[in-house]
Amino acid sequence: MKKTIKLLFVLFICAGMLIPVSAFADRVDLKGKKITMSILGIAGWFPSKLGVDMSPAFAEYAKKNFGYDVEFTFEEAPFTTLFQKAAASLATKSDDYNIIVSDSQWLGGFSSPGWIIKLNDVIENNPKLKAIEWYDQIVVDTYMTYPLGSKNYWGFPLEGDTMALFVRKDKLLDPEERKAFKEKYGLDMPKTFEDFAELTMPDFEKMLEFFTRPKEDFYGIAQHYSKVYDFVCTAAHNYIWSRGGKIWDKDTGQVWGILNAKGNADALKEYKKSLKWAPPGAVNYGNSQIIESWNGGKVFSAIMWAAVGNFMMEPKDGEAMIVPPPKHLIGGTGEPNRIYSMGGQPWVINSFNDKEHLQVAKDFMEWWYTEETQMEFARRGGNPVIASVLNRPDFEQIKPWFRAFKYMLKDTRGRDFWHHPLYAVMLAKQQEAFHAYITGQVKDPQKALDYAAYHVHKTLYDHGVAKPPPPTSAAKIELK
Repeated sequence: MKKTIKLLFVLFICAGMLIPVSAFADRVDLKGKKITMSILGIAGWFPSKLGVDMSPAFAEYAKKNFGYDVEFTFEEAPFTTLFQKAAASLATKSDDYNIIVSDSQWLGGFSSPGWIIKLNDVIENNPKLKAIEWYDQIVVDTYMTYPLGSKNYWGFPLEGDTMALFVRKDKLLDPEERKAFKEKYGLDMPKTFEDFAELTMPDFEKMLEFFTRPKEDFYGIAQHYSKVYDFVCTAAHNYIWSRGGKIWDKDTGQVWGILNAKGNADALKEYKKSLKWAPPGAVNYGNSQIIESWNGGKVFSAIMWAAVGNFMMEPKDGEAMIVPPPKHLIGGTGEPNRIYSMGGQPWVINSFNDKEHLQVAKDFMEWWYTEETQMEFARRGGNPVIASVLNRPDFEQIKPWFRAFKYMLKDTRGRDFWHHPLYAVMLAKQQEAFHAYITGQVKDPQKALDYAAYHVHKTLYDHGVAKPPPPTSAAKIELK
């Protein structure tokens, strides 16, 4: 009998050793306490502040379910400096910012130094978080994982975002405009969402040409071209990916021979061609300039983030029809294909939080992904990404851009930049090269791509990511 008891005891101990320590972790009891949480978000990007604006509802949730009081403060910085502001704080192991709104491409930069917590155990140990069904794999790939393709989760999706096409409905549906277009080009302009879903770039360009009327100070399109932040790369990638190109091999780190492939040079040439139908000064267009040109009635169409739909509702007599952006042709002449840049931001949780603030952060995420909260987020203009909300029969009617956003939120239609810790350096070289070509500083798109491919590959090679090195002869390439 004693041998049996001893055996059972040994088996119990051994079995216990197989259970992760995190499985025994109890929640921190905060009953009766008052906690202040700080969120660092993106200045001028209203979805990043919606969590704070909605936080009184979380305070009620926390009080009812866990017995503590909580309030939130909010600090912000522009896209261009937010990572640096967060990094400066996190590098000192500070808990000044308990939760941070991260751009998706910063996941590698935040996670590699150990500044944010890995979320796998947080999700595994919370049945409500574990039960979440994301709308599509692109949500996981874009807002949660580093490295791409892994099951290492570092972010919780805050704001989903995709590219959408905004079209002036009054111009598009005007009978006289439609008649004149058909007489000139021999085809009908698209009229419905379904028509635009099948629209190809060659036919779309006919529309841009038709509506470009400089004497009336009216032009065909506004889209991103600026050297600021990631704007020119964002738009250029739309052309590269949709025409069948790639910007690197994520598994090997190879860039040379991929980014500067001839097909990508052709894609850049087509991208630059679109300036013929854009307003003067469009080479400096970022988000605010696109919004201004649209609301000022200067353009027939805009390829823009769905997330800014709230701010693209003017001019009132030119109500927007918001649809999928056009398909390109693979290689310029092949099958229609549509792969556009992903936007949006995840929440990340500071790994230097004390146990109390970490517990509140976990509770906040549990509340944030309830269907009730996500529906309120949608009603306020945020773009949710959970399947239970996007699959509701009434979802697409909540906001004018939701149908296009949902349509584009597929891994067959969207793709993100690198999530690599060297993202900022890689981006800077591509921005420099692409913008040099767009502005005419460099005449040959191949030269711009060779320059970018060499420097991005060299950066990865110097940090042990890419092998072999890029050709040394390419070091002599200059943007002139």
